[in-house]
This record gives sequence, C-alpha cells and structure tokens, in this order.
Amino acid sequence: MEFSIAYPPELPVSRMRDEIADAIRDNQVVIVAGATGSGKTTQLPKICLELGRESIGHTQPRRLAARTISERIAEELGGEVGQLVGYQVRFTDKVSADTRIKLMTDGILLNELQRDRLLKKYDTIIIDEAHERSLNIDFLLGYLKQLLPRRPDLKLIITSATIDPQSFSRHFGDAPIVEVSGRTYPVEIRYRPLVAEAAVAGEDDDLADAPLERPADDRDFLEGINAALDELAAESSGDVLVFLSGENEIRDAEDAIRSRNLPHTEVLPLYGRLSSADQHRVFQPSTQAGVRRRIVLATNVAETSLTVPGIKYVIDAGTARISRYSVRSKVQRLPIEAISQASANQRSGRSGRTSDGIAIRLYSEEDFARRPEFTEPEILRTNLAAVILQMVSLGLGDIAAFPFLQPPDSRGIKDGVDLLTELGAVVRSPDGSPTLTKVGRDLSRLPIDPRFARMVVESRKHGVSREVMIMVAGLTIQDVRERPLEKRPQADQQHARFVDPSSDFITLLNLWNHLEEKEAELSSSAFRRMCKAEFLNYVRVREWKDVFRQLRQLARPLDLQMNEPKADPDGIHKSLLAGLLSHIGLKDAQKKDYVGARQSRFVVFPGSALAKKQPDAIMSAELVETSRLFARTNAAIDPAWAEPIAGGLVKRTHSEPHWEKKQGATVAWERVTLYGVPIVLKRRVQFSRIDPAYARELFIRHALVEGDWESQQAFDRANRKLREELAEVEERTRRRDILNDDEAVFEFYDKRIPRDVASTRAFEGWWKKQRQETPDLLTMTAEELLAEDAVDVDEGAFPPTWQQGDQRLSLTYRFEPGAPDDGVTVQVPLALLARLSPAGFDWQVPGMRRDLVTAMIKALPKALRKNVVPAADWADRLLEGLPEPDPQHPVAFTTTIAGLIMRKAHVRVADDDFDLDRIPAHLRMAFRVVDERGREVAAGRDLTELQARLSSRARDSVARATARPVE
Repeated sequence: MEFSIAYPPELPVSRMRDEIADAIRDNQVVIVAGATGSGKTTQLPKICLELGRESIGHTQPRRLAARTISERIAEELGGEVGQLVGYQVRFTDKVSADTRIKLMTDGILLNELQRDRLLKKYDTIIIDEAHERSLNIDFLLGYLKQLLPRRPDLKLIITSATIDPQSFSRHFGDAPIVEVSGRTYPVEIRYRPLVAEAAVAGEDDDLADAPLERPADDRDFLEGINAALDELAAESSGDVLVFLSGENEIRDAEDAIRSRNLPHTEVLPLYGRLSSADQHRVFQPSTQAGVRRRIVLATNVAETSLTVPGIKYVIDAGTARISRYSVRSKVQRLPIEAISQASANQRSGRSGRTSDGIAIRLYSEEDFARRPEFTEPEILRTNLAAVILQMVSLGLGDIAAFPFLQPPDSRGIKDGVDLLTELGAVVRSPDGSPTLTKVGRDLSRLPIDPRFARMVVESRKHGVSREVMIMVAGLTIQDVRERPLEKRPQADQQHARFVDPSSDFITLLNLWNHLEEKEAELSSSAFRRMCKAEFLNYVRVREWKDVFRQLRQLARPLDLQMNEPKADPDGIHKSLLAGLLSHIGLKDAQKKDYVGARQSRFVVFPGSALAKKQPDAIMSAELVETSRLFARTNAAIDPAWAEPIAGGLVKRTHSEPHWEKKQGATVAWERVTLYGVPIVLKRRVQFSRIDPAYARELFIRHALVEGDWESQQAFDRANRKLREELAEVEERTRRRDILNDDEAVFEFYDKRIPRDVASTRAFEGWWKKQRQETPDLLTMTAEELLAEDAVDVDEGAFPPTWQQGDQRLSLTYRFEPGAPDDGVTVQVPLALLARLSPAGFDWQVPGMRRDLVTAMIKALPKALRKNVVPAADWADRLLEGLPEPDPQHPVAFTTTIAGLIMRKAHVRVADDDFDLDRIPAHLRMAFRVVDERGREVAAGRDLTELQARLSSRARDSVARATARPVE
C-alpha cells in the first residue's frame, strides 16, 4: 500500500524524530516523555513505520481517543481508517489485512493475550498515556516485562506526559528516556479561588456531597467560571477549555453560560459518553457563522488523552470524579476529589500551544501546594477481579509476585479473589492460590466486567441467553434514553411506556423489543427520526445493537442457545442474580432504606422504576456512592433464589431442634444468610444432616422410648405392653424404684440400633432387613426393665378388682400425690351405684392397710395416741390380729381397729375418736362413676354423696338396663 510520511514541523516530536528513531532502533524498551501537545501520540507510530516495523499495536486508555487518533494518523498518511491505520475498541473493529498501525484500548490488547500470549501478531507495542496508570496499563506493563525476554524482536515504547517517567525506566531495567518539550509558549497561571482559604476542601472530601457554608465573598463553580470568562474576554481572542468533574457539572455550566448569550461564542461539551457527532464538533472548525471564541466544557478526558485544537485559555475547577473502590464496604465510590499537582499541570499545559496562554485555577496557590504530587494509580483504588481473572486464566502464577509497577496491597488482591469466588470463577487450592473453575474459564473468554460475564454464563442454565445478553449489552453502554433539561416531562412520558414497575432490567428489555419492532417497520431515516422524537439517542441505540451482536459472537464457544422471545422473567432475574450476589438488599421499613451485604445501607436511585413503590427485596446492577450509597438498575427478587447460586458462600444457622411425629424425624429451623443478608428466614430442615448424633438421640428418645411415632412394629407393641404392666405395678405399690427409668430404655435401643439410623424411615429400612436375622433383637424382657434393687411385689396385696356382695368392681391405681384420683379408684357403673354400700371400702386393698392403720393411729386424740406409739410399730402389731374382711357383711374398718387397740393396748377407743379428715386422701378409696360407654359421669371419695347426687341418673340407667332385650 502506497503512503507517504511527513512530520508537521511545528510539533516538537518532529524535531527530535531522529533521536527517537535511534533510541527505538538500539533498545528494546524506550520511554518517550513529552509534555502535552508535543505530538508524541500521532508521530511515534509514523517513526516506527519509517523504521520498517510491520505491525504496530498502539494502546489508548479510552475508546474515544483510540478512534480520533486513528483518524488523525490515517489522515496524515493520506489514507482512510481501516486501511494502513485502523482501530479496535470494545465492540467496534476497523482493522483489515492491510493494517500496520492498530489503535486500540488497552483492554483490547489485554484480551488478545487470551489467544496470543506471546503477542506474535505485533513487532511493536506502544503503550500510550502510561502516566495515567490505569489498571489495564499497570497489568500490561507487568506482563510485558515478563514477555520481553521471550520476544527479543518485540519493541516496546512507553509514552508518558512529563509525570515521573523515571518510574517506567526503572521498571524496565533503566530503559532510556527521550524527553520531548511540548510547550512552546509560556503559560501564565492565575489563581482565583472560589472559597475562603479556611473552607478549602481537603483531598478526601466529597466536594459535591458536603457543601461548605459560604462566606459572603465565596462563589460556586458556575459563578467562578463566568467570572473567569469575563476576565478572559479582556484578553486576545482564542478558545477556552474548561475542566469540570463530570457530565452533570458540564450540563450545569453549559446552561449557565448559554443563558448569558455571549456574543460570537459557541459552547461545546466534551466527555467520554457524548455521541460521536457531538465529539467531532470539538475537533472541527465551527460551522456557526460569526463565532470568534469557542468554550469547550470537558472532563479529564481532555487532560491528556485528546488534544483540542485552538485552545489558548484554560479554566480549571480543580476537581474530578475519581473512582475509588472501598475494600471495606465492597462498593465503588465516585467522590469528587481535588486533582493532583500533576493533573493540574497537565490541564494548564493545554493552553499556550500556539501562543502565550493563560490558565485560571479556581482554587488558591496554597491549595495547589497541599495537593499530592501524582494521582494515585488505579490499581490501588479499584477492584482487581478482572485483572486477577486474566492472570489466573493466563497461568501467571502468584499474583503477589507479579511485577506490577506499583504492587497492590494484600487486601486488594484478597478482595479481587473474593469477588471471583463469589462469582464461582475460582476456588482456593491447597496452597491458598486461586484456581480457575469451569465457570471461570467461561468468564475469561468474555471481555466484559466479570459480574456481567457471570450473568451471561448463568443464562445458559435458564434458557434466557438472548434476554440476558440484551440487558448486559445495555448496561455496558450509556443509557440510550435522553432527558434534555428543557424537555424532561415529555421525555419521561415517552419512556414511561417501557417501564416495568418491578424491574429496571425488564424495562431495558421492553425498550429493546420496541426498537426491534420499529426498526423492522421503518426505513433507516424514519427510524432515526423516531428515536429523536422519543428521546432515544440514535448513536447509542446503534452501539447497543453492536454490543449485543459482538457479545453474541463472543459467547458462541460457550454453547449458548439464542432462545425465542417471551422468556421466563424469573429465569432472567436468576441469571442476573448470579453476578449480583453481593448486591442484594432487604427493605428496612423503619429507616426507609435497604440493608445489604455486610450491613451496608443503600437507597434506590430516584431514576429507578422501583423508587416509589419499593419491594421487600431487590438486587441492583450497581451500587455507587456519591452523596450516599445508591442502587442503580434494580429488580424485585425472591432472595431465596440466591441460595443455590451462592453455594458455599451462604451461612446456615439452626435453632430449636425437635422431634416431629408427622415427619418421623428430628427437624430444626434453618436461617440462611448471604454476606449477612437473610435470604431464607425460617425453614424446616432435617436435623440429621446437621448433627446426625443428636438427631439419632432424639429419634430414640421420642419415637422408641416415648412412643411418639407412627409404627406398627411388633417389638414396639410388646415392649410398650411390658412397660405398661410394670408401670402399673409401680402405681399400685406407690413406688418408683421398680421400673428402670427412661434412660435405661434409651440405652437398650442405643446399643442395638446403628449410628446412621436417625428417623422413622431410616429405621424401618434397616429393621426390615435386620429382623430377618435377629427378630428378638429389640424385644425387651422384664429383667431388662426392672431396677437392680427391685423387690418382688405381692400382686395379691394390690388386686385388680374389688368384691362387694355379688358385685366385682375394677380397681385402678395411681401414684400422683395431689391428684384427685391419687391412690386406689373403684370403677362404678352408673347402674350399680345405688346398690353399693360405703361399708367395706374403708378397708382399702391389703397393700395399703399398713399405711392406713398408721395414719389412723396418728388421727387419734393425743390422750389416746400416746398409748399406741410409735404408730408404725403398733400398726404392724394390730395388723397381725386383723381378720379378713367379709365382703358380704362388711364391718366398718374404724370399728375393727378400735377393737384391736382395746384388746392389745387395753385402751378404750370409739369409732368417732378417729379424725378421718387427717387421714391422707390417697388412703381413702376414690370412686369413678361411668356410664354404659365407659365415660366418666362423676368422681369423688364420698360414695354416699355421689349416690345422692346421681340418684335420678342411676335409676334411669337401671331402667335402660332392665328394658334392654336379652340377646
């Protein structure tokens, strides 16, 4: 391809091209330090071309710079972009087989390492604007330091403004530095501080968010800019470059300046996300008639990356939005900070390119002197996840040992690895270093933020890849929706058609579908007009579509299927959530904000569809701290969705383990949290997988010992019957030392049941096989249930029935002091109630008579009682002469005992000498009257009173009994 090389004589680089060429020829690494406007960016590739270098890779920190510089170099070489000179940015590729100079963002070169680790397609690499020390630049410089010994033919040229070029030289073994003077005319620095010195904000203050109280002579930045413009109006003609901190400040300044209607003046904004057409206006002669001065309002994109022609004056507000990642809170902050001295000098250097210049700084000289010398490298103030992912995928070894120009601290490295762990991209190997997972390998193939890449990978599982890639593409560019200040109501009305009240992500999808439909219906020009009428930025719409197309191509190796529209919204949000696990928030109704990961607090950004009607739980694509922590682009979610995605990241706590008969198992309440956010509040879980030993213990105690289970096992019925019989003996004898306690029963089962049996289901599965071999393994014997010191019990002393006349009545026993039926209770059918006589029941059962006689002695008056003490001994003597009761003609027990005392103690005792109220209740018979169905009618210890109270019911019962036909 024919081309001619010429060097603009006014550029300092042109005058030094021979010295630069010699340095490049004789050294593998050369540092070219040139002040702003020296021409190093546009002329160095031409010098390399003239040296015979065949393939020159030229990196830029920003997409805008890569495109505009490629256009400038192509123009100087007499060609078109895409021929000899091309460029490639994130999703735009203007490179052909004829291209020998390729401009690209440093991120593009970084991604090429995945496919070309030795960078064989290049014989020359130019890392431009290295002084900016972006994360990508620092990583590339570290990688190239390792690569150069393996590629002795590769030339590396590092360009830097005159900001500490020695650090680059030292990094590459004292590589030569060629310094190029760029400022050919002097620049006068004027200090015009906005605020009184006492109120100057420090480096760490967020100037936008903590307004200071203004003394009478203080001004805001808009007043300061207008005052500076008035001051410069008295100077000779020339364009003005105003440095501001961000897009919002630029818009405010644009409005303030335009409202003054300055004659013969054109106001132009310049920032990274401005449309291409608007950016081009800055670099082209004005098309407005009569314009004598242009005022360019720019962010720090014009500080070093782009040279704006015709600038004679600079107004520097002295601030910039500096992206800072908080390792503590895990969020990206965008505070407005005071710029460094180096940045301030770079800004001032933009004036005086063609003649003497003036730079007005809207801060004091003392303030300037206090500022740091250099801007802190990005590697020290951002999350390192993306770079670490690339390093791990490239197998670059120990991250801490990587030759970074300025190594990040261990906290920063750990934080980046933690994020990759959250995304499932890496796992810790035994030595603690991160190892790439399958998900991580997939993520490393996508040149986008790892969080977004994780969403795309997860979409494969839910069959929503089309929708997720549309959303991810939309999130990686500036919002296509525009809200001009003067037409915000109309814009909001147009955009409201697409809003999904529960998801900003679905809102994006709705907008995309609308654009797809209209683009298919309309001609290209009509579609462009429609975008303008609906306040949609046409250039950004095209970029959105390009990004989606490129993303879809890049994702092809991941085997993602492009599903049809109408995908499941839950599947979409679950896919997005895979990249946003630490961006979940639960609503705090009292404080009207959200509690997020690690107890962070944030509010929904006012522009979100969820700002007015806020759901209980949300996920956010971005958490950014300005005046406070804002959640941008949100969706309502079920926080429980995060559990299967997060895997081992969740923490589980369990409470109240307890036996549940219906479940046939020990269960507990589980609470699941993710980074401190409760994603499952209370869920019943099987406790056997948490604490198998304790779950088994509760199973044995509740199911087998206490019988609280649904079982039809023969051994269980037999054991329960045996235990009931032995328990009945204890009730009759009023003793608790016959039957072993429940602990002995537990031990019986504990010794015989395997350790892995902890539920009804597991037990029945085991026992079904085991009983074939040992059917009696779990059947208890009386010997196993009786206490070691248990004595034999005379069951005749505690008979099961009571005989009165020809009636035999059932007896029940209860040993429960204080209970109404403590002692012996006679079961009396209602029909027999009237036929019974109280006489005889006072004799009690034989086993209770010794205690009864003892109590009766104690119930005598003292004058009588003193003759028969000790009472227990006399009870034994009296019982020796006690006759058997006559069930047909019972004699009152008091009469019998009084007679025995008379015979043995020679003391006259009458029946009414016994104070029966002093005899314990359990020694007096209780009566329980039951109807024909065995249901209790009444109960008490006074048979006569029961007979009186139930006389009519008893007669009715008798009548029914006699009227019943004989079968």
